[in-house]
Amino acid sequence: MARVAIVTGGTRGIGEAISIALRDNGLTVAANYAGNEARAKEFTERTGIAAFKWDVADYDACQAGCAAVVDALGPVDVLVNNAGITRDGTIMKLTYQAWKEVIDTNLGGCFNMAKGVFPGMRDRKWGRIVNIGSINGQAGQYGQVNYAAAKSGIHGFTKALAQEGAKAGVTVNAIAPGYIDTDMVAAVPADVLEKIVAKIPVGRLGQAMEIARAVVFLCSEDGGFVTGSTLSINGGQHMY
Repeated sequence: MARVAIVTGGTRGIGEAISIALRDNGLTVAANYAGNEARAKEFTERTGIAAFKWDVADYDACQAGCAAVVDALGPVDVLVNNAGITRDGTIMKLTYQAWKEVIDTNLGGCFNMAKGVFPGMRDRKWGRIVNIGSINGQAGQYGQVNYAAAKSGIHGFTKALAQEGAKAGVTVNAIAPGYIDTDMVAAVPADVLEKIVAKIPVGRLGQAMEIARAVVFLCSEDGGFVTGSTLSINGGQHMY
């Protein structure tokens, strides 16, 4: 029987690429999404990957969502915590709500989802958790104290949970992407984006499938000796 994976934020951007790559490597994938019904429907029709709706910032919704995936597809062996949002602004302008939304979704979502699947992985003595961090969680970024804090927190969360899972055959790793050619980056003004690319030693934006291929490795049997690690995929922009 194929292993079952949940990819949060799995119907768009990097998450979509991860969902498809895991499917192509023989896993049964559940792609979580938060609100874009039309996009989720189109994604499922195009890929054949089932989409499940819940908000990762909502603890109870995550527990119910994980249970729904188990009922529909079977026990969850792989979790990719990819869902994330931005609410940018300097601290002088950043509201508490904007701070809380980003922390609750980007960092809190990792906790909420891990609580839903980690016990089963531990009991079955096999599991893979990959958390998607960010170059901005490593290097910081002007106007992103909320986002940078959440992503930096993911890296610490990863190292701590890896220690809890190691003896039970559950690996926990993080990937810190740099600037990837997604809708989020496409929304950056052209003049600003040009300056960003100029700072990337390889001279281009990354591609979503370059992140997805790394996720596939970390979720495979071959990745079983890698845990507690953060893999930076940023074209050399930040060497950490």
